[in-house]
Order: sequence, then C-alpha cells, then structure tokens
Amino acid sequence: MLKIAVLVSGGGTNLQAVIDHIESGELTDTKIEIVISNNKNAYALKRAAAHDIDHISISPKDYSDRELYYQAMEACLLEHHVELIVLAGFMVVIPERIIKKYPGRIINVHPSLIPAFCGTGYYGLKVHEAALKKGVKVSGATVHFVDEGTDTGPIIFQKAVEVHQDDTPESLQKRIMEEAEWVLLSKAINMISHDKVRIADGKVYIK
Repeated sequence: MLKIAVLVSGGGTNLQAVIDHIESGELTDTKIEIVISNNKNAYALKRAAAHDIDHISISPKDYSDRELYYQAMEACLLEHHVELIVLAGFMVVIPERIIKKYPGRIINVHPSLIPAFCGTGYYGLKVHEAALKKGVKVSGATVHFVDEGTDTGPIIFQKAVEVHQDDTPESLQKRIMEEAEWVLLSKAINMISHDKVRIADGKVYIK
C-alpha cells in the first residue's frame, strides 16, 4: 500500500479526483495518509474531512521563519510515514532538503504541456491567460517529478486538450482539469504504486 501525502493550497479539485479514483477502485494499493495545506481556509481540507482523511494546515505565517515552517512540514510527512508526496495546486516552493529526502518521490501536476507556459510565475489562471494570449491551438496538462528547479523534473505523463476560439482562461482551465489533470494525476500515482515507473538519464520510463 503506497502511503501518499497530498499538498494543496486551494479548492482541491485534483485532490477530489484522487479520492474519487481510490474510492471507485480505479486507483489501487494507495492510501492518502495526510492532506496538508498552507491555507487554513482551503476548501481542500473540508474535502479531506468529508472522507475521513487526516488533514492539517501548516502555514508559513505561523512560523517566525521559513526554516521552522519547513521543519514542521517535514516532521508531519515523517509522522505519517509518507512514501509519495503529491503536489496538487500547492503554492509554496518545496525546499531542497525535502526534495533530497524524497528523491523521485514527489510529483506535481501542471496545467500546460511542459516546457510551454511553465516555470516561475506560471501558475493557476496565469498559465491559461498566457496560452490564450499566444494563440495556441492545443494546451493540456503534465504530471512530472519534482526536482530543485521549477517545473523542470522528468515528465511522467502529458495529455493535450484542444483550445477553442471562444475560450476564456476560466473555461480553458476547467476543460484541462476535467480532461487531463484529473485523469493524469491518478494514472501517475497508480503507476508509481505498482512500481511501473523508472527514472533513468533524466527521463521517465513506464514499465
């Protein structure tokens, strides 16, 4: 049984997708041990509570410096014996110390086809605003491993989603979530839980 932590800052739609896939049996041999949010008012925490999943708010605002905040986060992960960290709309940079402690064990879902519209400053609606401004015909989502860079880790899965001429950032965001993010995130977790993902030479290979 793969023990995962889901880190989220907002509404938690990706978290809900993972919960739904576990409860439906599509995602197997996986248990959400803890949901962590940097925002005590995040709706994601209510989603966790509704499904009897342990949840906690650990906010940088509650600590005198970032180092103490990172220590608290790391202690929580260790306490719950987490084996895979899933970033599902988490707006806090993961420190190098945690990345090194969980090599190849942190994944993130990003709402574009990396390397397009990714990196510093590209998050949430900003990604879709940039895509529409550029006039791309397809966008999508990427699930990738997290390394010390920003959206630079090895790519696990990608899925393209058509961009419509009348799209707004909000409508494109919704379609990418429904058609790509919610599907790919659980798919990647499932592959990892069954030891079907291997990283070699900076690339991901599916067994």
